[in-house]
Amino acid sequence: MTTITLSKIDLMESKNHIMSNPATVYIVDDDENVAKPIARVVEAIGLKAASHRSATEFLENYQPNGPACLVLDIVMPDMSGVVLQQHLTSANIEIPTIVVSAHADVRLAVQVMKNGALDFLEKPFRMQELCESIQVAIRLDRENWRRRKEQRDVTGRFEQLKPPEREVLERIMAGKTNSIIGTELGISVRTVENRRARIMKKLQVESRAELIEQVTRAILPHTICGETGKPGGKDTVPEIGPEPV
Repeated sequence: MTTITLSKIDLMESKNHIMSNPATVYIVDDDENVAKPIARVVEAIGLKAASHRSATEFLENYQPNGPACLVLDIVMPDMSGVVLQQHLTSANIEIPTIVVSAHADVRLAVQVMKNGALDFLEKPFRMQELCESIQVAIRLDRENWRRRKEQRDVTGRFEQLKPPEREVLERIMAGKTNSIIGTELGISVRTVENRRARIMKKLQVESRAELIEQVTRAILPHTICGETGKPGGKDTVPEIGPEPV
């Protein structure tokens, strides 16, 4: 039986550091004497707890619908924690993982860290130590979710651009002036200026530097310039140069 200790002061300090909008802590451990105390403390500090007795049960029920982290045992009957880590990696599932084990050794610790674990705790451990690791993991995943949402938003804005606007945008990114763009596309400078204004409005930017930042953030050179970023070139983000006129 594994003993896990927690003081009232530890609990209060942990709860004070939890952010709003409760995230989920998935607990995968076949030992109820470990899983239940962890779940109680997770809920006490304002997070949601979802316990699973096996790695298979976790995989069958896991839904990536918000910030979360995984507290994972290593030695389990049907599938080890190491194998579960590998499954998550193969499925491109990004969830910060804290590995806990009563069978700790240097080789195992190195292996789980190479597999992407955020932390490795040896049983028995102080619950405060686990809570601190959970806080780091949740903050990390909140940032991951924020970043992915921001990228989706940027992608959505780029998708609003019409083909004529994309033609102008490609040349803006190449640092070409409005007059050169007009000559290449066979349109007037005024038409270029109008399309440029619509591009800036749709992408919610006010300068070329902000425009390039949007492209960099979205990593969408293929969306603007075709399969390779620019005709005959590689997928690269243009360098920021002087503002063309």
